[in-house]
Amino acid sequence: MQNADFPAVWAASDFVAESLIRSPALFEGAWSRRLTQASEPGRLAAEVEAAVAGTADEAALHGALRRVRRREMVRIAWRDLAGWALLDETLHDLSALADACIDAALAKLAAWQGGTGAGSLVVLGFGKLGARELNFSSDIDLVFAFSRDAERGDAYFTRLGQKLIRALNEPTADGFVFRVDMRLRPFGASGPLTMSVEAIENYYQTHGRDWERYALIKARAVAGDVDAGERLLRDLRPFVYRRYLDFNAFESLREMKTMIAREVARQGLEDNIKLGRGGIREIEFIGQVFQLIRGGREAALRERGIRAVLRALVAGGYLEGDEAAALDAAYEFLRRTENRLQMAADRQTHELPDEPSARLRLARSMDFHDWRDFHAALQAHRDTVRAVFEQVFAAPAEAASDESDAPAVWQSAASGADADPALAAMGFGESAAAALRDLTTAPPIQALGARGRRRLDELMPRLIEAAAASGKPDAVLLSLLRLIEAVAGRTAYLALLAENDNVLRHLAALAAASPWLLGLVTRTPLLMDELIDPRVFGVAPDPGALAAELATVLQGVDPTDQEAEMDALRQFQQAAVLRIAAADLSGNTDPPQVSQRLTALAEATVNAVVTLTGERLATRHGVPINRVGDRDEPAHLAVIAYGTFGGGELGYGSDLDLVFMHDSDGAGQKTDGARPLDNTVFFARWSQRVISFLSTSTSAGVLYRVDMRLRPSGSAGLVVSSFDGFARYQREQAWTWEHQALVRARPVAGDPGLMQRFAGLRREILCRPREEPALRHDIAAMRERMRREFAVATEAGFDVKQGEGGLIDIEFLVQYWVLRHAHVHPALIERHDNLGFLDMLTAHNLVDTSVAAELADIYRGYLGRSQRLTLEGWGTVVAEDECREQREAVRARWREALL
Repeated sequence: MQNADFPAVWAASDFVAESLIRSPALFEGAWSRRLTQASEPGRLAAEVEAAVAGTADEAALHGALRRVRRREMVRIAWRDLAGWALLDETLHDLSALADACIDAALAKLAAWQGGTGAGSLVVLGFGKLGARELNFSSDIDLVFAFSRDAERGDAYFTRLGQKLIRALNEPTADGFVFRVDMRLRPFGASGPLTMSVEAIENYYQTHGRDWERYALIKARAVAGDVDAGERLLRDLRPFVYRRYLDFNAFESLREMKTMIAREVARQGLEDNIKLGRGGIREIEFIGQVFQLIRGGREAALRERGIRAVLRALVAGGYLEGDEAAALDAAYEFLRRTENRLQMAADRQTHELPDEPSARLRLARSMDFHDWRDFHAALQAHRDTVRAVFEQVFAAPAEAASDESDAPAVWQSAASGADADPALAAMGFGESAAAALRDLTTAPPIQALGARGRRRLDELMPRLIEAAAASGKPDAVLLSLLRLIEAVAGRTAYLALLAENDNVLRHLAALAAASPWLLGLVTRTPLLMDELIDPRVFGVAPDPGALAAELATVLQGVDPTDQEAEMDALRQFQQAAVLRIAAADLSGNTDPPQVSQRLTALAEATVNAVVTLTGERLATRHGVPINRVGDRDEPAHLAVIAYGTFGGGELGYGSDLDLVFMHDSDGAGQKTDGARPLDNTVFFARWSQRVISFLSTSTSAGVLYRVDMRLRPSGSAGLVVSSFDGFARYQREQAWTWEHQALVRARPVAGDPGLMQRFAGLRREILCRPREEPALRHDIAAMRERMRREFAVATEAGFDVKQGEGGLIDIEFLVQYWVLRHAHVHPALIERHDNLGFLDMLTAHNLVDTSVAAELADIYRGYLGRSQRLTLEGWGTVVAEDECREQREAVRARWREALL
């Protein structure tokens, strides 16, 4: 022990000084050496277990626990006060000591009560114990349960729980171990001391309140049957972390904070560093409100400790780095202050002292010269915390401006009165008043409780104002009212809209610009989360980052829950489409970039689905195996994208043209699992599951519609072909139009080696010499057949995609040129997109530069027009006189090349 540390430690803590005077042996031997060493995992548990090992009855157990507790508390305090331990070490040591005392006591008591050990009782630690953030003289918040497989009844576990509480909490001549608080258990102080796991689950599902969700964030199984406790907490996760964005958390935590503030004022606790202004509780609230709102969708936020939560909030973009750093510094300062206050006399307090000597002791223990310097630093930290707290928990915006007629309009509609004159003054037509009245009588609105009705009344005047300012008041109002009716059953969505002006403004903008997108949001309200970010209309997703984003999303999903995986993929895909479309509507991306991003999204999604479905099948049946000579090798699957997917030219809502192939080499080959399948059956099931995963409609919608008609033999062909069979078909049986389709075909998922083999086959087929007259005839005939199949009546207008002189004609022209020239210029087929092919054709002097530039410009224009038409909900048909000049130009090039 270093004598130089004596004065600082003894001056700061009467508890340490008195303990060492009472037990001078603590100065000597192994314990003294432990002072200079950071704790190691398991050491505290071993120390406590050794201390109680020889006890024969409860009285002896009580004494042994209290003595080891005092010894370890002196050690922890000494290291902290001497500056040898960082805050996290001190908090973790205190928590580990509590865990060890609870577990050791429980094991002894269960054995003495005729049990087989502590294994059948579950002890959950809440609050700071659960988060491993226990302060020096803290109570410990516990909840007892007994596991599903426990054979004993309620009475046994109640007696065991009572004995455990006495062993920890009861004062004796040796003091106490930890004060135990059981008020967080179901039904509080009036509830049973112990409940079965099933009963606790039922309680939270039936009676759980918002503050209990808040409490469960930090809950941890600390002793007894820890595995059963962690299973219980996993089962309760949907109660704590909702799958949708729960902005009711703002209101709930505001109410909780208001109650605390009233109590602080009533008791004069303004100098309470835990509950007072800018105190520890406000830092915790800042982190936990984001956890309650977003933790159901973002696993990274399901941390128990607040410092880890702050780091996750920065990583997720919810707090600025400097804000989180300031909160973390404030947390460290406040928690060190809290511990120094409590280490003085081993007394639970959070109040700053009044006496000058006590103030000086605290200031010096915090390494300040005097109270004034310490207090100034404390106030600076508290001011920082309060500033961020007020920013995060700012009350919702006012319902509407003072000059607005919107509040009166809504109140009139809600009461059934005539609001036509006021609505007309705001720019609405005759249908608006009826639409508002219809909303008030809709069943979801009628079913709202008091909280939901209050939220709706806060929101509706602002919604009416947003519609009036949109430029399309009637259409926007009707669209927004459909959305409100759709989400009203979950007041969390009303809370989101009431709490976030950005969301309401962005929804109005979407309703004005893209009924298709607003319909997507109405069907999937979770997408409103994307509209919180004020940058949503300016920043499109990075195509290269989409796969990594999706992988992060899937990491937070239970791999045994296929339904959850399907929903997570759909929500991610829809959110990404929304972000792409919002940037498109703002003019920040051009049409080819939109298509590239939509294609990258589809590719990331298909890869994820292929991996998930393949792993699930392999777990059950093993891996498909080829017998090659005297050795076994795995067989593989590859997914080939055709059409707009293969060409990197997807539009909003496009189907995916897919072809599946495998490299299993014949009949009789099987998987290597406990339930083997023929390889062909395995690959057929795998392909079918990929298709089903993508195209099945769930509560979260559909990922993509899948079109398999481009596979060998079309709709009559097998779902998945062997590579050899596919190659044979392409070489011997495929029609010219199937080779046309191969021009844009591209492997997008599966085994890299098989994908490479497909690329080689594509090169071989496309680089064949062809008879030019026959090629012209076949392509022109196929186009004429398509025109008949997709004919649009003249009076209906011009179909930008299928009409004569439209997108498809340009694609056919490009495919003709590629097939005609690739045998001499194989570099042509290195591209898969129409604009890329035109560049290559120009580079090889195969198409006049002016012709290629003209067609490229027209193609971009058509692509952008079709994308915008989809967003506006109009399909691909425009007025007959639109694009007339472009159509004539394409027709002219068609005649020159193919007629």
